[in-house]
Amino acid sequence: MKIRNRRAGYAVSIVKAGAKLVGHDAGPVRAPLTDLNEEECEQLDVLIKKLGAQ
Repeated sequence: MKIRNRRAGYAVSIVKAGAKLVGHDAGPVRAPLTDLNEEECEQLDVLIKKLGAQ
């Protein structure tokens, strides 16, 4: 939630980033939305790995 709430539209960005991290690239978000930055992707990756396969 902390990552998602950082910017407007990050609800879409975080789903796409999460999909990519687990091997299902959904491509970038369309303007005016922005993709997660590298640090945020790393934080999301840690969360996904902590939860394990769903």
